[in-house]
Amino acid sequence: MEKLNIITAEMAEKNIEMLGQMFPNCLTEKKNDEGKIVKAIDFDKLRQELADSVVEGPEERYQFTWPDKRNAIRLANAPTTKTLRPCREESVDFDNTQNLYIEGDNLDVLKILRENYLGKVKMIYIDPPYNTGNDFVYNDDFAQTSSEYIAESGQYDSDGNRLVLNTENNGRFHTDWLNMIYPRLKVAKDLLSDDGVIFISIDDNEVDNLRKICDEILGSENHIETIVWKNKYGAGAKTVGFISTHEYVLMYSKRPISDLSCEFVGEEREKYNKKDSKFLQRGPYRTQPLMTNSLGDRPNLMYSIFYKGVEIKPHKQWVWSKERMEAAIANDDVEFSLQKDGSYTVRSKSYLYDENGKIRRGKPVSVLNGPFTQDGTQEVRSIFNGKSMFDFTKPSELIKFLIGLEINGNSLKDYIILDFFSGSSTTAHAVMKLNAEDGGNRKFIMVQLSEITDEKSEAYKAGYKTICEIGKERIRRAGVKIKEELGLQAQNLDTGFRVLKLDSANEKDVKRTPSEIPVEQGLFDSMLDDMVENIKEDRTPEDLLFQVLPMRNLPLSCKIETKEIDGKCVFIVEDGYLIACFDNNINETVITEIAKMKPYYFVMRDSSLAIDNVADNFDQIFNAYSKDTIRRIL
Repeated sequence: MEKLNIITAEMAEKNIEMLGQMFPNCLTEKKNDEGKIVKAIDFDKLRQELADSVVEGPEERYQFTWPDKRNAIRLANAPTTKTLRPCREESVDFDNTQNLYIEGDNLDVLKILRENYLGKVKMIYIDPPYNTGNDFVYNDDFAQTSSEYIAESGQYDSDGNRLVLNTENNGRFHTDWLNMIYPRLKVAKDLLSDDGVIFISIDDNEVDNLRKICDEILGSENHIETIVWKNKYGAGAKTVGFISTHEYVLMYSKRPISDLSCEFVGEEREKYNKKDSKFLQRGPYRTQPLMTNSLGDRPNLMYSIFYKGVEIKPHKQWVWSKERMEAAIANDDVEFSLQKDGSYTVRSKSYLYDENGKIRRGKPVSVLNGPFTQDGTQEVRSIFNGKSMFDFTKPSELIKFLIGLEINGNSLKDYIILDFFSGSSTTAHAVMKLNAEDGGNRKFIMVQLSEITDEKSEAYKAGYKTICEIGKERIRRAGVKIKEELGLQAQNLDTGFRVLKLDSANEKDVKRTPSEIPVEQGLFDSMLDDMVENIKEDRTPEDLLFQVLPMRNLPLSCKIETKEIDGKCVFIVEDGYLIACFDNNINETVITEIAKMKPYYFVMRDSSLAIDNVADNFDQIFNAYSKDTIRRIL
């Protein structure tokens, strides 16, 4: 059997493959630093293929760069050996939910997700650090980094002092922020579906740089809009100069889009304030004038109509043809209003719902007047019994509006939404609310670094030691509240989530240099045991299963069942598509029963088989019962 690769894909290798597909004559081979033959690109030939499109040397060109940009690109392409470990005790409805909550550095998590969610995420919403001159510490719209992550990354000196403080007098003020956001967006792009979109909240500190980064990664032609969001009622007493009452939401698509629509909200929704006999079927309506001030250059639009014996002529012309006008009048889709001078105004009726009961949609506007940050803060307070767990949290109604946008006329309600700066889990809250309202089956993936809460904060005093603890608890409480408020309408609503935590690889590091090989026989025997039993002692069979899922391109929310066969725990994934068993001393009875189930994939540990003759008979058993099963060892 082949051994599974535990390292995520090297993106440089994938890029070489893609270039090789486009320019096969440019694909060659070379020896790498280890002396192995690997695929490579012949850039001399590639230059010939691109001809005049190549820019070299000191020639001036348009570009956006900063110190360490090359390293940021390299970091995005580099693989990760880390893994995700399930945590059932902190999850809600672990076995049935389609939602995920992942704790850990979002760059590593994104790289793991890229293995099995490549091109599968319809929408990404993130609220990254705004770079206001503070260190990257999380308070809902600020992230990076936790104390553990900082220590691991060498950002403390030997006396415990921070080596990097991203303050305004720091010469790397913008550079540090760019190096943080660039690789994450670069990896995130790979997760988007072809019709996918990304929304990024930001303020004036980095909106210009963020726009340039997104233009580079996603393409300037895919910039849909920079939404101006009026985010608060007013400003505090300490405001100097202009009162800033807005932020931005950048919207980009993976591929160019042809159409975008939204449900009427706010002021537009309020315009639908009239009722008639069609109210129960069509809802309220608004009116629009049928006379136009355009010059009378179309004779077919210059005609008379009659209402209650009164002849009505347009001042210049009508907007509808005579045939359409007569049909609309007959269908009671025209409103006549008597004026003081005895004349009539003529206006068309536009109902909130169409003839099929679908709510009317319109074009979204680039300026959103609310909902406000204060609404978001109050929303969290209402969930946590009046306690302020987060400052300046985004209101769920804002994100719900973004999720509800209809792209290219696609009204599907079954897709994945990712937020990898999830903070207080506002996005998860918005997804559940929208699903409850329209019967959708949208799934969320929340990713958040386990940042320590401030000891002086209400959250810490209430027992929430990390941001993740608050985010998970908010989802739990919001789910209960939605079901209580909507009753039967939300009875099938998925308010659960699987908790996964980023950790080091499940395998031991058993590499030894010659000088490290012990002389004592006992120590040598122990080392041999490590080589045979390469899994860390604290890892469970379920930990190993969740390491395998991305390798086999299975979603982390997939259906998992367990079955005991001759005392061994067997995982049955997606109704037998994958079967795995990581117990020791697996005998022929277990192997035979698994083979009879005819899985597409079967995975086990390298040291799982009981005795040598079981290993000898392994392939024979599968060839007898399920010869097409792909077999791998971990």
